[in-house]
Amino acid sequence: MTLYETLAHELKAQIERGVFEVGNKLPSVRQLSTEHKVSIATVQEAYRVLEAQQLVEAKPKSGYFVARSVLIDNTPRMTKPPQRPMDVSQWEDVLDTLLNTFSKDHNVNTLCQFQHAMPNMTAKTLKPLIKRLHELTKHRALDGMIYGDVKGDETLRKQLSRLAAASGCVLQSDEFIVTSGCQEALSVCLRAVASAGDVIAVESPGFYGAMQAIKGAELKALEIPTDSETGLSIEALKLALDQWPIKAILVAPTVNNPQGFVMPEAKKQALYELAREYDIAIIEDDIYGDIAYSYPRPKTIKSFDEDGRVLLCSSFSKTLAPGFRVGWIAPGSYRNKVLHAKYVSSSMCPTLPQLAIASFIEQGGYDKHIRSMRHYYVSARDALRADIKRFFPSDTCIS
Repeated sequence: MTLYETLAHELKAQIERGVFEVGNKLPSVRQLSTEHKVSIATVQEAYRVLEAQQLVEAKPKSGYFVARSVLIDNTPRMTKPPQRPMDVSQWEDVLDTLLNTFSKDHNVNTLCQFQHAMPNMTAKTLKPLIKRLHELTKHRALDGMIYGDVKGDETLRKQLSRLAAASGCVLQSDEFIVTSGCQEALSVCLRAVASAGDVIAVESPGFYGAMQAIKGAELKALEIPTDSETGLSIEALKLALDQWPIKAILVAPTVNNPQGFVMPEAKKQALYELAREYDIAIIEDDIYGDIAYSYPRPKTIKSFDEDGRVLLCSSFSKTLAPGFRVGWIAPGSYRNKVLHAKYVSSSMCPTLPQLAIASFIEQGGYDKHIRSMRHYYVSARDALRADIKRFFPSDTCIS
């Protein structure tokens, strides 16, 4: 972030925590300039950002005040799910959502497709990737028509090894298996660590795609209460582990879908230690990890893994584009089982998208794109929160 964006973000957080209440006068431009060692122009620009978000209002000759329209966030309460393993249902509802059939009026255009988390695919930073894909299609078309490596293209796996370092992982290229998106990665991992009828501990609420993967593998889901700011309850999980024969834990601890939290690093390590104590696997969904708002990006649970019990799953569907269908798994000690399940599931993945993405990463395009998108998504998030506060009922919860 720029200096003024950082300052605006800090002031916004203080307003939302109640440090400055509705109607309170905010620190003067000169005061903030001195405290933060930035220019007066920087402070003024930060206040302009907050005005645009309707968090702050300027009063002539009086200064800046917390706007009357500001509502302090109501965060969702922790859920109280059934304390027993359950069969996953609601496939018909999920299918209806995916097909976007909730609007029966065919004359109505759906402007926001809430059934998918769609990345910004119009970004200029994606142009080198698209150009590279065109070049490969023109000059190496045969590579896209023959069978590839069941593990995934070696050049891409080398780049995945480099990217993993940003999340605290030391992984070699041979430790990755490329999949058709993260959905296949989750499904393959579930089949590798459990058999029909086994119990999988999951966050409550959780991603509907992961729930359907559990259903498809004929497993049972045990929902664990989950805090909207810090993630799955370690205490509740331990009680569940004492009571039920849980085979694995399926979590999305970094930029969670649907709640958005980033589990604190110490809690991630505690979750890993608990899994080791009870000798069970962790399937970690890290699909949004690279676009976390903080830099450097948060560590994964996999970064604490010492015995290969964490199966790390991700893809480029949220960072680049979902149509590439390029995902991956770092399955640890479950490598052979995952590789067999992947072969049975879909055999090999298309080669050209892998080659294009590998080249994009190697030439620095991916890092540049992620930096740009991190800024873009923060702004979009703030704008959406402002609109929710302005237009939705006052008791609407936001996480």
